[in-house]
Amino acid sequence: MDGVGIVTLSCNSDIEQVLRRAVAEIEARDFEISAVIDHNGDAEDAGLDMPDSKLVVFGHVRRRTPLMVAHPTLALDLPMKLLVWKQEDGAVFVSFNTAEFLAARHTLNDSEADVLRAVADIAAAAAS
Repeated sequence: MDGVGIVTLSCNSDIEQVLRRAVAEIEARDFEISAVIDHNGDAEDAGLDMPDSKLVVFGHVRRRTPLMVAHPTLALDLPMKLLVWKQEDGAVFVSFNTAEFLAARHTLNDSEADVLRAVADIAAAAAS
């Protein structure tokens, strides 16, 4: 079940294929990838078990900086993030915060929220 402001899409591919599609889509849209956090790899390094979980952190400095200047708390949620994860049963998903949720959380107007809407299209392309 999704939390408030979170959308989760089911994927028909393995986690590596979904991650490759997400990265390709992010780069095709001229966003920079800041990091890919390997949650399950970190867990494994600590001697813990966790299904595959990768967090892709991405954005565009010139697009996000004016938003963070106007709404400083938006820096809590930017750069944008896309979570590619697998359940214990092997099902793969991609999850993200909606632009509408972030707009309400940080009182963005519609044109400011437009900058954040790309994450939904990127997630849909990755999940397909």
